[in-house]
Amino acid sequence: MFPIEQVRERFPALRRKDDGKQVIYFDGPGGTQMVDFAMESMYRYIRNGMANLHGTFNTSADTDALLDEAREAVADLLGCQANEVAFGANMTTHAFAIARSLAGFINEGDEIVVTELDHRANVDPWITLARDRGATVKYIKLNPETFTLKLDDLEEIITEKTKLVAAGMSSNVTGTVTDLEPFIKRAREVGALAILDAVHGVPHLSIDVQELGCDILLCSAYKFFGPHVGIAVVRESLFEKLPVYKLKPAPVEIPYKLETGTQNHEGIAGIMGAIHFIEELGYGETRRERLLSGMHAIDEYENELAAEVESFLRSLPEVTLYRAASGRRTPTFAFTIEGHHSREVTAWLAEKYNMCVADGDFYASTMAEVLDVYPTGGWVRIGLAPYNTIEEIEQFKEALAAFIEQHQQKVV
Repeated sequence: MFPIEQVRERFPALRRKDDGKQVIYFDGPGGTQMVDFAMESMYRYIRNGMANLHGTFNTSADTDALLDEAREAVADLLGCQANEVAFGANMTTHAFAIARSLAGFINEGDEIVVTELDHRANVDPWITLARDRGATVKYIKLNPETFTLKLDDLEEIITEKTKLVAAGMSSNVTGTVTDLEPFIKRAREVGALAILDAVHGVPHLSIDVQELGCDILLCSAYKFFGPHVGIAVVRESLFEKLPVYKLKPAPVEIPYKLETGTQNHEGIAGIMGAIHFIEELGYGETRRERLLSGMHAIDEYENELAAEVESFLRSLPEVTLYRAASGRRTPTFAFTIEGHHSREVTAWLAEKYNMCVADGDFYASTMAEVLDVYPTGGWVRIGLAPYNTIEEIEQFKEALAAFIEQHQQKVV
């Protein structure tokens, strides 16, 4: 049985009350709350003396060791090599920096492939690269009926001219978990780079970069219970030859050459705390084994909660749910309510029930256009995390039913 009470004890933010009412966090896809292990790791580093790297004194040596330990922890979480892990500001900043460094690999007439399902952070950096280099951009289309990607014509879209394919592991709106094997396989066949956005995947799914066979994977620690730090995993053989914009005296070795300027060392310490939280939920002889079983425990628990939410939302005739009916999905639900602007809904839930529920396009603007949700201000989105409870789900049901009942007379 999932230890929900012990898990909730690890998240101090869950104790917050506004106007005497408990805050309920349903905004995990926008960023989870931070686990206390992460906070303690950050404070421990700060308290014991901060320093920059590569000095002869102890605080500098401690910081060097911290980054080495953090890379090892991330490598165990994501199934990659420690020297393939680079830290930075966030996923978007990493993507633009990598796109700029890939300019020499892209020429006029080449093709870059993106998808209509993705967050724009995994679209615009590569579109910008294409524009700067005279390459052609091609889209893998969204199936508006299933909220999955159309893969039937993958061989026609990814061709011998394709140099880069960018796809998301999981949609931060619909929760769709995309089968990445066909993308990566086809990219390999034509010699293209495969770049994955795992920002919304890492909090919910077990990741194995080596098994996936991708060239680059990007994610952010604040989506899996840690601080605001971006993580880039770059395949060693590519990383070694990747030219980056850097200061002349800065290191040329991997992974340091992608880490421009002084890093957020306390934030990187926090990443280790977040990973430790996942590890504590699992079992096994190695940290990798404990992390995999910990993620499995999270996945199983979240799926139980998600089934309750999905069943409820599908039962409401006023609600349009944008979610695949089957297949692997994360506990993320985007919907609209007939006759109501999405912000009206979320503001009411915040005021009346102290619920953190988000609204908008969530930077998946291409999909928002395809599905024509802008007239209602985009979607209402409820996203679950392993600290949510079945009692909170019941409160959400009560709240949304009350909103519909109280506002149905406004529907034209």
